[in-house]
Amino acid sequence: MSGCDCQTARANLEELLRGELSEGACGPIREHLANCPDCRDEQQVFEHLTIAVKRACEEEAPPSLRDAVLRGLRELDQHA
Repeated sequence: MSGCDCQTARANLEELLRGELSEGACGPIREHLANCPDCRDEQQVFEHLTIAVKRACEEEAPPSLRDAVLRGLRELDQHA
């Protein structure tokens, strides 16, 4: 095992899925996800949520809603 625990994997899940982690940091998290059904479920939920939000922002949402969602996401990133 890699030594990556659930707390570490979940704390870095967003960055992993967005491709923002170095390859060295990705390996232990990917290994943990391969061996932990609970974290893998969390990964799948996040992936589906990301797809739904992206689709809503790009295709279905009025520009004012799209802008508000993107502003909120940027604010969350700044506070994380």
